[in-house]
Amino acid sequence: MKILCVDYGDARTGLAISDQSEILASPLETIYMHDFDRCAALIAEAAVKNKVGMIVVGEPINMNNTRGERSEKCRALADKLRDALPEIPVKMWDERSSTVTAISYMNEINKRGKKRKAVLDQAAAAIILDSYLEYRKNHPEEK
Repeated sequence: MKILCVDYGDARTGLAISDQSEILASPLETIYMHDFDRCAALIAEAAVKNKVGMIVVGEPINMNNTRGERSEKCRALADKLRDALPEIPVKMWDERSSTVTAISYMNEINKRGKKRKAVLDQAAAAIILDSYLEYRKNHPEEK
């Protein structure tokens, strides 16, 4: 099944999607939106348009395993998506260090400035999704 992953941000939200066989995680798009409800609606539209069977929302858990304000916003987004798309399961997934990893990748390919900003959140979403896909592959009992 295709899985959509969301790296939610107040201004930019990155989306990534898996292939049907759940092997590849690919950047999909960046949503530039400050309005929480409108952003959730655009994510829901992307889920329907791409015929996904699941949505994974990255949750920024602190390094000491606590949940802060960002985590609560991501959980609220997941709840909003569950309400909007009751037929599609929505899961939270630990996204610690995903943006740092994405920046590292961008540095390796020498992508900087506005070009980096345009794809950074998509890349972070792909990293989060890749982590989730790896987990699913190693825990088939949870599918």
